[in-house]
Amino acid sequence: IGMGLTGFGVFFLFFGMILFFDKALLAIGNVLFVAGLSFVIGLERTFRFFFQKHKMKATGFFLGGVLIVLIGWPLIGMVLEIYGFFLLFRGFFPVVIGFIRRVPVLGYLLNLPGISSPT
Repeated sequence: IGMGLTGFGVFFLFFGMILFFDKALLAIGNVLFVAGLSFVIGLERTFRFFFQKHKMKATGFFLGGVLIVLIGWPLIGMVLEIYGFFLLFRGFFPVVIGFIRRVPVLGYLLNLPGISSPT
């Protein structure tokens, strides 16, 4: 259920941005994404993840962006939300890149000389 909610949330967010920041689709996507994340890792761990002392700035931007989208200013809200998302999940990006490097076609593209970083 959690993965489905998160997947639909990402779909609605993406579709809402394609349709010129449609307020309703972005609001539904935000609610589904946060609900799906809560179902996947649990309410307590979600709360602990968002409200760690060193992540308060990122949480403020992310949840502030969600609130601003729900109020009705989708462009400003999405900018804040994307910034907060990158601050919140920046520790996961190296893990994701490492996983993608093992996927056959995408790994080849990421290991090209201009893209790969020297290790």
